[in-house]
Amino acid sequence: MTNPAPIADISIGSETIRLGQFLKFAGLFDSGGNVKEAIIDGYVTVNGEVDRRRGRQLHLDDIVSFNGHRVRVRR
Repeated sequence: MTNPAPIADISIGSETIRLGQFLKFAGLFDSGGNVKEAIIDGYVTVNGEVDRRRGRQLHLDDIVSFNGHRVRVRR
């Protein structure tokens, strides 16, 4: 069994952020179109569960994973 990827902390400066915005802000995607496709196709997880809603509100300490990268919402 392989070790999971380390978690990178991404400071957002507020309490919440939408999933699609966070993925772009964290630098995991270059365009909103790519974010939309990855989320709809089920490639993105939030706290270990697939979530297909771009507008899902993320909160502090949520962990988002995509393509081997893990990022945590921080203030």
